[in-house]
Amino acid sequence: MTGQPTPRSLIVTFYGAYGRGGADRPAGPVPIAALIRLLGAVGVDAPSVRSAVSRLKRRGLLVADRTDAGAAGYALSEDARQLLDDGDRRIYGRPGAEENTDGWLLAVFSVPEQERHKRHLLRSRLARLGFGTAAPGVWLAPEHLYDETRHTLARLELSPYVDLFRGAHADFEPTERAVRRWWDLEQLAKLHRAYLDAQEPVLERWAGRAIPDPEEAYRDYVLALDSWRFLPYADPGLPPALLPRAWPGVRAAEVFTALHDRLYDAGAGYVREVLTATRA
Repeated sequence: MTGQPTPRSLIVTFYGAYGRGGADRPAGPVPIAALIRLLGAVGVDAPSVRSAVSRLKRRGLLVADRTDAGAAGYALSEDARQLLDDGDRRIYGRPGAEENTDGWLLAVFSVPEQERHKRHLLRSRLARLGFGTAAPGVWLAPEHLYDETRHTLARLELSPYVDLFRGAHADFEPTERAVRRWWDLEQLAKLHRAYLDAQEPVLERWAGRAIPDPEEAYRDYVLALDSWRFLPYADPGLPPALLPRAWPGVRAAEVFTALHDRLYDAGAGYVREVLTATRA
């Protein structure tokens, strides 16, 4: 999150923001020529774009297709669309702030020794979904992650190894204290502060400008989204009552929301401009 954005990550970010269809998004495959230009605007050279697209294609996230004009391009696979749709609620919303503070999702798993490689995959995927660790083989998260967790485990064919439960924390230790064992809140706070250090100056720079330049708005928005979209996974929307006072995640979410409101539409204009030029 705090390092340099990778070409693969930026391509996923672009498709998540502007590549799924809609009033201001391309509905079909994005021509490779347009993708190279759009990724070039955020600092990725053409060979890196082609290499990253090939890797995403091998992973089943992108599929080769042709535009109506016959140009070679790439569209999202159905699995990738589901992945991005699941992520929208986290990235563009703030789950947890209005949620029931008593609701938890428990994932209890057991993987046979002969399939221990799936044990590592399962642990890493639960961690990436934002689960905390209560005990070996027992992970938990806020209850609102149920649908996304179910989709993810099914997509990776890991559901046979996992039992999911919903419930409340009923132990001798106060929940707010237990949360500090289940998640590394100090590290999460550092991630939020790093985002603020990088993006608050961007927001301040745009604050006094009446009309955003489309290409500049697109570049700043994609970079802000690319670094933001990992944070709601590291910090899965824990109820505010269980977090330390002056939690920096609140301000980080406000900054991202302000950048989205300020830059997204202008960035969409730049995407339309590039698509029109490459289809001409």
